[in-house]
Amino acid sequence: MRIILHNIIHGLLLILGVTLISFLLMVWFGPDQTYTLIGKNATASQIMEVRHELNYDQPFMRRYLDYLVELFTLDLGASNSSGEQVNSILRRTLPVSLALMLPGFIIGNLLGIVLGLIAAFRKGTWSDRLITGLSVTGMSISFLIIIIGLQVLLSTPYGLNLFPVRGWQVEDLSSYLAYVTVPTLSLILVTLGYNTRFYRAVFIEESSREHIRTARAFGASPATLMWRHVLKNSLVPITTRIMFSIPLVVISGSLLIESYFGIPGIGKVSFDAITSGDQPILKAVVGLTAVIFVLIQIATDFIYRLVDPRIS
Repeated sequence: MRIILHNIIHGLLLILGVTLISFLLMVWFGPDQTYTLIGKNATASQIMEVRHELNYDQPFMRRYLDYLVELFTLDLGASNSSGEQVNSILRRTLPVSLALMLPGFIIGNLLGIVLGLIAAFRKGTWSDRLITGLSVTGMSISFLIIIIGLQVLLSTPYGLNLFPVRGWQVEDLSSYLAYVTVPTLSLILVTLGYNTRFYRAVFIEESSREHIRTARAFGASPATLMWRHVLKNSLVPITTRIMFSIPLVVISGSLLIESYFGIPGIGKVSFDAITSGDQPILKAVVGLTAVIFVLIQIATDFIYRLVDPRIS
C-alpha cells in the first residue's frame, strides 16, 4: 500500500512538473492569438474583449490552474480554425492514429527482438555482421525517403500499383489492410534498425552475466539460454523501451505519416494546428501527451515488479 501511495504521489508531482513546462512553452509564452482572430485594425475595446475571452488578462497561476482543470476534466475548448470541440476532434482522430500506427509498432518491436536474439546468439559470425550492417543502413536512411520509395514501389503505376496513394476510406478489413499496408511497412523499416541494435546490445550484455555462464556450464542448450534465460532476464529494458515509445510513435510518428498520406488522425490534426497556430488543439495534444508519459512511467514501475520480483 505504501509503495502504491508513493507511486501515486510521485506521479502527481511529475504531472505537475511536466504540465507546468508545457504550459510555459505552449500557453504563457505561446503565440498571441488576439490579432489572428480579430485582425490588425481592431479598436482598443475589441482587443480588450478578445483578450478577456482568451484569458490573456488573467494572472499566471489562474491561467495555469485553468489549464490543469481543462486537462483533467477533458474540457479542452474549441478549435480556433474550425470551431469544433477539441474533445470531438480527439475522439474522431485518435482511433485512426492507433489503427494506423500500432501494427507497425508491434511488428517492428517483435522483429527487432527476434533479430536481436539471433545476432546475439550468433555474435561475431556472418549472420550477426549482416544483421548489424542492415540495421545501421536502415538507421541512416531518412524516414521521408523510405516513405516515398515505398509509395512509388507499391502505390503508383511506376511500381506494383497495389495500394492507395493517399487517404483513409476504411469501411471493412480489406480496405483497412489496403490503406494501412504502406504506412506500416514504412514505420517498420524506419524503426527496425534502431530496435534491432538496441535489443542486440541488451541481449549481448545479458549473455555475459554469471548466471548465463553457469547455465551454459551445466549443459543448457543455446536455444534454451537465449529464449528462456536471456530473453526473460532482459524484460525490464524491453518493457522500458516499448512503453516509453508508445506516445512518441502515436504522436510524433503519425505526424509525418499522416501528413504525407493525408490520413485524418491525431498527427495530421497536430500538423495543421502547428501551421495555423490553433492553440487549443496544440494545448490539448501537448498537455495530454505529457500526462500519458507520466501515467506510462507509473504503469511501467508496476510492470517491472511483475517481470522481475527482485525489483522493490
